[in-house]
Order: sequence, then structure tokens, then C-alpha cells
Amino acid sequence: MVAYKRDEIVSASDMARGFSSILNQIIDKTQDKLAISKNNKLQAVILDIEEYEKLQEAYDLLEQKEIEQILSQRTKEEKEISHTKTLSIDI
Repeated sequence: MVAYKRDEIVSASDMARGFSSILNQIIDKTQDKLAISKNNKLQAVILDIEEYEKLQEAYDLLEQKEIEQILSQRTKEEKEISHTKTLSIDI
């Protein structure tokens, strides 16, 4: 779980009232991230677009790596099954 400092949390009502200035904090990089709370529960996060795109690329790479591992494992299992069938037919 990500930890947020007190100055990185903004209420939904404050967000609605001061959206432009809050957005400028992100754009100007005076804040890396801002968590938005509603009813004392964190609901969303605002990030700079460049940071979001980096996170999305990292997620996509991890997902691709996971898919490659699954396919590699299936291929290995299929080879083992195929080898076993060949042996049982030959015996």
C-alpha cells in the first residue's frame, strides 16, 4: 500500500472548489501525486501524465512478461506430454 503525506491528500469537495490550482500543483511538479478522499476514504489519485504513462508502460511490460512465462510453461508442458505419448505408443 502506498503511503501519503498529509499535504498529498485533498478532499473531494476541496478538489471541486480548487480544481485548477490543484491541477497546477501536479503540472508544475510541486506535488508528485495527490490522493482524493471522500467520506474520509481515499478514492482516487491524480498524477502527472508523464508519470502515469511510465507506470502504464511498466505495467504493460510486466503483463507481457507474465504472458510470456505462461506460454513458455504451456509449451514445456505440451512437449512433456507429447514426449510421454510418443513413448507410450512406442512401448
